[in-house]
Amino acid sequence: MELNTLKPASGSKRPRKRVARGIGSGTGKTGGRGHKGQRARSGGFHKVGFEGGQMPLQRRLPKRGFNSPTREDTAEVRLSDLERVKIEKIDLDALIEAGVVPESAKRAKVIVSGKLTRKVALVGIAVSKGARAAIEAAGGSTDAPIPQPKPKPQPKFVPAAQQSEAKPGKDEARAEKGAGEAKTKSAVKGEGSARDKSQARKTEPQPKPEAKKDK
Repeated sequence: MELNTLKPASGSKRPRKRVARGIGSGTGKTGGRGHKGQRARSGGFHKVGFEGGQMPLQRRLPKRGFNSPTREDTAEVRLSDLERVKIEKIDLDALIEAGVVPESAKRAKVIVSGKLTRKVALVGIAVSKGARAAIEAAGGSTDAPIPQPKPKPQPKFVPAAQQSEAKPGKDEARAEKGAGEAKTKSAVKGEGSARDKSQARKTEPQPKPEAKKDK
């Protein structure tokens, strides 16, 4: 084999198709576009995946899970990785220079994995709860703030006086209800007794007037 005899494998290189060169070009009168239709027209192009208006395949298929677009911004750092970095004051630039995190990382967070036996000082690097304890146990420090628990929402306070005025107790409501019912019953009873007395008077036999005696 010589340099002047080298050539690509058979079938790997094909000549470029020359379209719109007439019937004798091998692509026919229409230049490989076929007869009529949207794809035969100039400018007859739709976006990739368009299926004529029906629901396209990328929308028919079910979706599962979620991929965050910023998942690569925060890099995870193990305790054993901090052990490999030879300097004591460690920040994001030092981790990138040591090859612990990629150059595209914008943030870093230390997690509990491996062991840390030397003193380090972290600057501008987040840490987990267990990693903070391991770093401080080895004599190191970190400037990451300690997360504070969110305060529970307090119920709205209603003064006792207003509450009693606004909503009387069950016992008071029952007493008021009983007094109202008693008044209603007494009034109904008084009306009934007066009515009975008037009817009794009407039904009593009236005395007949005495006849006058002749003198």
